[in-house]
Amino acid sequence: MEYIKIFFVNTALLITLAYLANFVYKHIAFLIPPRANRWIWVVVAIFAGWLSSFFGYRLSDHVIFDLRIVPLIITTLAFPQPMILIIVGVGIGLMRLTFGVSPAAAAGVINLSIIGFVCAAASPWFRRSSAPLTIKGLVVILGVNVLNAINISIFGVIPAYKYMTEIVPYTLPAGTILSILFCLIARDFHLEHRRMKQIEQANELLSKQTEELHKNKIVLEERAKQLMLASQYKSEFLANMSHELRTPLNGIINLSELIAESDSSSDPEDLRTYGSMIRRSGGELLMLISDILDLSKVEAGKLEVLHEAVNITEIPVQLSGQFELVARQKGLDFQVNLEEGLPETIYSDSQRIQQILRNLLSNAFKFTHQGGVSLIIRGEKRLQGSREALWMVFEVQDSGIGIPKDKHTSIFEAFQQADGTISRQYGGTGLGLSISMNLARLLGGFISLESQEGKGSIFSLHLPAEAQ
Repeated sequence: MEYIKIFFVNTALLITLAYLANFVYKHIAFLIPPRANRWIWVVVAIFAGWLSSFFGYRLSDHVIFDLRIVPLIITTLAFPQPMILIIVGVGIGLMRLTFGVSPAAAAGVINLSIIGFVCAAASPWFRRSSAPLTIKGLVVILGVNVLNAINISIFGVIPAYKYMTEIVPYTLPAGTILSILFCLIARDFHLEHRRMKQIEQANELLSKQTEELHKNKIVLEERAKQLMLASQYKSEFLANMSHELRTPLNGIINLSELIAESDSSSDPEDLRTYGSMIRRSGGELLMLISDILDLSKVEAGKLEVLHEAVNITEIPVQLSGQFELVARQKGLDFQVNLEEGLPETIYSDSQRIQQILRNLLSNAFKFTHQGGVSLIIRGEKRLQGSREALWMVFEVQDSGIGIPKDKHTSIFEAFQQADGTISRQYGGTGLGLSISMNLARLLGGFISLESQEGKGSIFSLHLPAEAQ
C-alpha cells in the first residue's frame, strides 16, 4: 500500500506543477517563440521527473519508487520528436544521480535512458498513425509502464523474482492508472490551450475583418462620392450639350427659313451672309458631334492612330492661319515659336497632333481676355530604357484666368471643368482635355499642366520623336 500512497503523492505534485505551468503558459508563453517553448518544456519535464524522485518512496537508502516516467509519457504525447524525447529521458535519468551515486541510481539512469530512446524510436509511428489519440495514448502509457517494470527487473538491485512477485503487482497497475489520470488532466490543459488559441485567432480575425470593413466602407463612401460627382457632371454635360447643340441647330433652321422665304428682290449679300452663318453653325455642330464620337471611340478602344512622317514646320503654319483671326477678334497677341536645331520630321499622327493642339489653343483663347497666347515647339532629352531619346514638347501658354491646383487632375476627366459655371459662361462640353489626354497616350506621350489661378496656364504636349 505504501507504493500506492507515494504514487498518489507523486501524482498530486505533478498535477500541482502542471497547474503552475499552465498558469505561466497562459500569461507568458505567448510572448515566447514556439521553438523556445519546446525547450522550456524539456526543462520543466526533467524538473518534474526530479521532483517525483524527491518525493518518491524509499524502499532503502538507495532504492526509490516514483512516477518519474510520467513526464516522459506526457512529452511523447505532446512533442513526439526523437531528439526531445531522448534529452528528456536521459535528463530525468541523470537527475536521479542527485540523490546519491549508487548501483540503484545507475540502474535508474539506464532505465530512463532506454525508455527515452524507445519513445524516440516510436515517435514516427505516433505522428503518422491514423489511430485515434486515445488509442495512441493508451499504447504509450501501457508500453512505458511495462518497459519500466522490465528494465527495473533486469538492471535494478532488487532480485528480479522478488520484484516481479512482491512489487510489480502494486506498482504497475497503480502507475498505469495514475499515468492515465494525469494524461487526462494534461489533455484538458491541452484542450483549454487550444480553445484559448482558437479564441485569440478568432479575435484577431474579427479585428482584421473589422479593419477591412472599415477600409471598404471608406472606399465605398469615396466611390459613392465619385459616382455622385460623375452623375452631377454628366447632368451638367447633358444640360450644356443640349444648349450647345440647340444654338447652332436653331441658327441653321432660322437662317434656312429666311433663305427659303426670300424672293427675287432679296439682297444677294444678305443671302451670302446667311449662307456663311449656316456654314459656321454647321461647323460648330460637326465639332461637337466629333468630340462626342471621339470620346466614345477612345473609351471603347476603337480609336486608331496612324504613325507616319510628320513635318514639324507645317504644324505652326496650319495652326497660325486658324487662330490668328481669333486673336485679332479678341485683341490678343498670338505667337508661334519653333526652336532651332529640331529634326524636320517626327514619326507620329499629324491629324491627332493638330487635334490636340487645336483643343489646347481653343481653350487658351477661350479663357484669356487680355495679354496673349503662344505656341512654343521645342525638344528635350528623356531617358528611355538605358538610352536618351529625343522628345518633342508643344507648349501652349496663355495669360488667362488660370486653374486652381486642386483642379489640375479633374479637368482631364470626361464631362468635367474647373468650375461648373464655366460651361454656362464660356460654353463648351468639357470633353476637349479628356480627349486630348487620351489621344496623347495613344501617341505614346502625355500632357502636363502648370497653372495658378489668375496667372495663366501652360499646357505641354510631350511626344516621342520616334514611333513607339
